[in-house]
Amino acid sequence: MIREKRNKEKLTAYYNKFMEDGVIDPNVHPWVAESWLRCRNMHLPHETLPKINCLTREQIVVQQKAHAQVVEYVDGLYEQNKQHFNTHNLSMLLIDAQGYVIKNYAMPFFQRVIDDVQGMRLLESDVGTSSISVAREHNVPFLMFGPEMWIRENHNGDACSAPICVQGKLRYILSFYSVEQNELPYDLLLSLLLTMKYSMERYLETLVCWNVQKKVLDELPVSVFWLNKEEKVQYCNKNGKKRLDGKNFLSDVFLNYEHIPIRQALAGKASYRREITWITPERTYEDVTTTVPVRLGKDVEGAAVITMSIEDLKTTIAHATGYSSRYSLYSMVGETSEFLTLQHKATRIARMDNNILLQGEPGTGKQRLAHGIHQASTRAAAPLIVVKCSDEPENAMEEEFFGGSDEEGLVSAGKLELAIGGTLFIDEVEKLPVELGDRLADALQKGLPARGREGRKKLNIRVIAACDSNLKRLADKGLFSRKLFEMVLDTVIRIPPLRERVKDISVLTNHILAEMSAQYGLPQKHLSQEALQVLTGYNWPGNIKQLQGVIERAFFHVPGTVIEAEDIKMPADKTMEKSWKYDKDAFISAWKAAGGNISRLASMLDVSRVTLYRYLKKYELATAANGVKKGKGK
Repeated sequence: MIREKRNKEKLTAYYNKFMEDGVIDPNVHPWVAESWLRCRNMHLPHETLPKINCLTREQIVVQQKAHAQVVEYVDGLYEQNKQHFNTHNLSMLLIDAQGYVIKNYAMPFFQRVIDDVQGMRLLESDVGTSSISVAREHNVPFLMFGPEMWIRENHNGDACSAPICVQGKLRYILSFYSVEQNELPYDLLLSLLLTMKYSMERYLETLVCWNVQKKVLDELPVSVFWLNKEEKVQYCNKNGKKRLDGKNFLSDVFLNYEHIPIRQALAGKASYRREITWITPERTYEDVTTTVPVRLGKDVEGAAVITMSIEDLKTTIAHATGYSSRYSLYSMVGETSEFLTLQHKATRIARMDNNILLQGEPGTGKQRLAHGIHQASTRAAAPLIVVKCSDEPENAMEEEFFGGSDEEGLVSAGKLELAIGGTLFIDEVEKLPVELGDRLADALQKGLPARGREGRKKLNIRVIAACDSNLKRLADKGLFSRKLFEMVLDTVIRIPPLRERVKDISVLTNHILAEMSAQYGLPQKHLSQEALQVLTGYNWPGNIKQLQGVIERAFFHVPGTVIEAEDIKMPADKTMEKSWKYDKDAFISAWKAAGGNISRLASMLDVSRVTLYRYLKKYELATAANGVKKGKGK
């Protein structure tokens, strides 16, 4: 608070009147008066400084280390203004939010007066009324004249303190103090203090932002460098430091520095997402690199380099495209000997590194089994990359496997590269064109052509393929790649249809109901004995997927907790079959029961997907159908 100069003789009289009679003169500043009253109630001595709470030498060292960046900054501010402190016989204190003095800035002839103040706590409860305590309590700068201070021996000088706040929270207090009675230029004093307060607050805000940015940059799987005009590294993140290995210049580390577009950036020209090879005497990095000029106004003052290993990039993309398995082998349930034999075989084979062919009718759970095998394998920590073959043009499928480049020449990794070290699951592999299958087998055996150099990049990939039909027969007829068939034929796992494991229907149904209850936060439901008999009496051509569709529909349509036989709408139920063909509401109801999944709805209604798309168009639900197509049936 900016205050006018006060008559110190009058202030001394007000102080004495309070100390002798306990009377507050109306001319005493209200904040000072409130503090005096509190100090009297605390029975604080007022003639000389009492024994003050103080940190040990070891604690002071720890405190200064914790605030090292701020101390360094305030050191600089003090050095810039030392002449003013010297001219006007001022000292300065840097105080933390708890009231402890971090550092004192006293001129040599003041040392005898405040030599021991470092580490002291200067709260109101310690030293009584002071500009520090008032500024701290009211969160504003405050100028206090000597006779207003609680300790009489401090009346010779004046003090002015300012809170240093960041994001509305007190961080520090900066305090000026005049030890001797003199004519201070108060306007200059306040101007200097407020300028230093503003400067410190901006610095601390910047420091907070920079510390957050550094933490983010250190966690990113990229190397970041900031170079000045002389090409010296001014900053690098954690990954960048690993590459620099203690050096200050990239040119001292990378043998092909001249071919990395850094000088191009220093000349003012940016380079985005280029494939660059960084070569050191020990190793080579294949990166995607961006270099941009750093400008101050119109002048280029340096360059920023962001570079990411293609291997790390593939891993990052893999995280977003199905890095880990969603199911374990034990998320599949059953009690029949057929199922338990399957589960034990899959568990045993998972620990090996064979390629695997999963054969079974649609809806038997091949995808869940593939996820479980990957999770139980030694590759569980590596990517599980899924490719669902379809009737799309061959060039689209080829790009999915091998990658491609956009109009700017940015190369995108294909699923083969993403799966390196992990598992590639090819679903509906029988739809793969013969030529593409041959090329895929060739790449898996010999590797991919290395970008920018001769030779091939070996692929360490386990392949799990799934098919609904007899793959050997297709290969014999020339309708499927013989090379790829022989590659995935290491181990064949046949998944039995649901009609061969009827006794598992009860277990599967209860599992599906429990999953739905947990997923939607609804009460647990169960089947009546009659309802279960309806389910076990059906042959389930759509297998578990079809059973799940029926159970999901009953789950949502039954308000209570028991699903009765009449609540079960079987795929062969003629009432249901006829109603959706002419009743839009019935179709939408079935659509919702299938979770918007075309394959599931086709199984529920026992019709082809083509027929369903025709009815989606008829009922003006084509937008939903397109969304499903783009999402590949999810």
